[in-house]
Amino acid sequence: MWKVITGFVAAVLAASSCLAADLTEIEVRWLKGVWPVVVFAHTAKLPLDIIVQPQATPGAAPLALGFIDGRCKLVLSMRGNSEAQATLDRIEPDLLDATLELMAAHELGHCHRYLEGSWLSLPAGFAASEPAGLSANLRESYRNMKAVRLEEGYADLVGLAWARQHHRQKHQRLLTWLIAERSRDLIPGSHHDTLAWIQMAGDGNALIRPSIFAAAAALWDAGLAAADPWSEP
Repeated sequence: MWKVITGFVAAVLAASSCLAADLTEIEVRWLKGVWPVVVFAHTAKLPLDIIVQPQATPGAAPLALGFIDGRCKLVLSMRGNSEAQATLDRIEPDLLDATLELMAAHELGHCHRYLEGSWLSLPAGFAASEPAGLSANLRESYRNMKAVRLEEGYADLVGLAWARQHHRQKHQRLLTWLIAERSRDLIPGSHHDTLAWIQMAGDGNALIRPSIFAAAAALWDAGLAAADPWSEP
């Protein structure tokens, strides 16, 4: 869930310009849930567009992010995709809007990293390491997986910073939901193994800063400092 999409073609983007009347009920529900984050992005003058894919997308992440020509694309892939409804079903009804906002804020974290030009790079002062004896192909795959994992950890912290700022009374329940999501079908050390960073968020007090991005970065750096960034934090 919440994948980063980097390879859209222009034809897909053009075909995805749906009118509101063309949206399905589930697309409208997701859009309603993420809308406060979209409004925040536009107020902050972040170049964010919304893409609703009109074709069937079985197996795709319902919500994802692309980055094309200097603009972030929040992509909804709902049609013919059972995970769109299954995701909603795993959320307690009174947490639904807050959880969808957390998910959208996660994607906004990716957007922020792209716009900074820091995507897949470590902060200053950190150096990557890797197991000895890997072939060139395995080394590249290993480094990419670990780099994406770091980005997912940062984005999850942005989502939690948003939750702490906008849904303080629900923060602990949202944290519990995110832990459960990241624990499902978990492969330790894989792209979405972000539990170490999530658990650092605790009661959310460490995420209290004027900027959700600065709040996430501070805790993210603390996690990196606690361990080799390519190993389990």
